Amino acid sequence: MTSDPRTPGAAPHDAADDAALFAALRRTWQHVDPVPAGLIDDVVAAVASADLGREYALLTLVDSDATSAVRGDADMLTMQFSDGQTNVLVHITPAERDARRLDGWVDGDVAEVRLVQEGIERHTASDGGRFAFDDVAPGIARLRVLLSAPPAAGGSTELLTPRFEI
Repeated sequence: MTSDPRTPGAAPHDAADDAALFAALRRTWQHVDPVPAGLIDDVVAAVASADLGREYALLTLVDSDATSAVRGDADMLTMQFSDGQTNVLVHITPAERDARRLDGWVDGDVAEVRLVQEGIERHTASDGGRFAFDDVAPGIARLRVLLSAPPAAGGSTELLTPRFEI
């Protein structure tokens, strides 16, 4: 038994009494309002799979060896992203002053495309699925594609690519 230091002159209490009280409250609530069967597993599965499509958008490096010998574009990079419903093709080429140019094409009804680099977002409108960003600094980036409408019923109106290096 100890006395409560917060209240001078309070009657002593026992930690075992508190534990017994909390155990009685737990039993009461388990009887009155039990946790539904499978709720914990369902919540864990829902949280684990939330936004799975965005995080695991497929990144494919398109082989450009065949064109680099002909065009002399050894520094160009072409990538393709897909979440299974919307596809994005990105082409990166060198520009002036160590900058890059990023050209892209989306096969969905695009409202806006955003380029995210180091917490800074640049946005551009799409013209028939085509978009471009000039004077892009080298570094890690990702694209956020906002669609006007989902490509399929219940689909997402946003595609967030994995991070890639420019």
